[in-house]
Amino acid sequence: MATFVGIFSRRKQTPIPFLPLIHTLTKPEINGNTTCSITSLIDSLHERRSWKTLSENFSSLKFTNQIVQNILLQLKEPINSRKALNFFHWSRKEMNFEHGLSSYCLTIHILVKARLIKDAKALIESVLIKDFSDGDSRMFDVLESLIDSYEIVESVPFVFDLFIQTCAKLRMVDDILDACKLLSRHDFPLSVISYNTILHVMIKSEKSCLVWSVYEHMISERMCPNEMTTRIMVSALCKEGKLERFLRIVDRMHGKRCSIPRVIVNTCLVYEMIEEDKIEEGLVLLKRMLQKAMILDTISYSLVIFAKAKMGNLDNAKEIYEEMLKRGFEENAFVCSLFIGAYCEEGRIDEAVGLFEEMESLGLKPFDETFNHLIKGCSSYGRFENGVVFCKQMMSMGLVPSCSSVNEMFGKLCENAKTKEADEILTILLDKGFVADENTYCHLVCGYGKEDDVEGLAKLLFEMEYRSISPNVLGFTSAVVSFCNHGRLKEAEKYLGLMKSQSFIPSSNVYERLIAGHLQNGNETRARQLHGEMVGIG
Repeated sequence: MATFVGIFSRRKQTPIPFLPLIHTLTKPEINGNTTCSITSLIDSLHERRSWKTLSENFSSLKFTNQIVQNILLQLKEPINSRKALNFFHWSRKEMNFEHGLSSYCLTIHILVKARLIKDAKALIESVLIKDFSDGDSRMFDVLESLIDSYEIVESVPFVFDLFIQTCAKLRMVDDILDACKLLSRHDFPLSVISYNTILHVMIKSEKSCLVWSVYEHMISERMCPNEMTTRIMVSALCKEGKLERFLRIVDRMHGKRCSIPRVIVNTCLVYEMIEEDKIEEGLVLLKRMLQKAMILDTISYSLVIFAKAKMGNLDNAKEIYEEMLKRGFEENAFVCSLFIGAYCEEGRIDEAVGLFEEMESLGLKPFDETFNHLIKGCSSYGRFENGVVFCKQMMSMGLVPSCSSVNEMFGKLCENAKTKEADEILTILLDKGFVADENTYCHLVCGYGKEDDVEGLAKLLFEMEYRSISPNVLGFTSAVVSFCNHGRLKEAEKYLGLMKSQSFIPSSNVYERLIAGHLQNGNETRARQLHGEMVGIG
């Protein structure tokens, strides 16, 4: 796959210089008496003196952030971690010292470095609840302080995994992706367990909209998902109602049934990125997936062809398709349908129809999207009769066309005096579960009006009323004018009233037809009322 697969060498990012601490951790200017007191206090901690003894002996020592940090840093080695924790709690509870953010973070580092995970987690939870700032940036305040104090404690990267996992379990997930990106910029990669924790909590917290962004970031950071990651992402597909759709897409790309969960998940990620016009980013992720055998070659080719077609680079897409065939891969329904859609958009209907016929001769089963491309393309470029043929063929296969393709076809049929045929097709479609919208019916309303078939129009309007579908402004106008032309002023007045009740402004043509009708019937009073309304509208 030389055309689109490159080998990436991981360039280690230059770590961002650590910012100054919120409370500076440079050695503070401490007077001689205070230094002696600190030394004595640390000795007492080493001797495991009780809190009562510590309080009695050091009641005169006035704690400041600098003094507390100095003591903690002298206890930073794992062998002294319990003493550091003891000092932290004693100074808070017995000496009523209110610890600052940097004191919390120093202690957290010391505990994690000593693998006192339970105690470190409790402090992380405590500091996340405290409010050190006016905004909603607690997570970032704590994280930045942890980053700032990382080197001076000679800490370990796991501290950031524990922090992120704790944030996730506290349901602080709205900004957690930005926190992950901040850590990436500082060259602190998270573990797969941390990512799995985030993904799991997001799904449980109804934050499925963020799940794919986190998974995308995970792949972009060259983190290889494990079985648990895949299971979580399949759950996300199920929750969003996308699993069945992407099972079909993968099968069409692969040419046969493919039930490998990680392939379905990764296909969904890249496919949707391409659909959302994040094409370059999607292709970069695809290359990384290929390097780690996280996706199949046939599917990779199909996705790259999809990307090139989406960018409007059809010639390049065809080159990649030919390369795919030369390498021994077979044609697939997804790529054929993709080219059919592209040809239809460019008005190359003969080529689209030719490829459709070739697709059938190869035994590739066209699917709903294939037919929708053809119905819409044929109808848009003056081949509406071919569009009808494809619509009927589609229905014979048990498929139902999309509303947009039907509306395109009906618009052209009704413009060409074939409204009755369109109406008959609509009846069959409705029986097959097709859901029409107001535009579907309004094409027929305007068609019957144009063909002066007032009976067909009346029946259609009755059906619309039964289905609680209201005409648009063009439909109302056509209905009123048609009823006026046939002297059915009562029905014309009814639809004028409905038109105004929906805040549509009747055209001068509507008023003129109604006025002429009432004058012909000798109803000058109503004619004057309508004229007054028309003048008032201007």
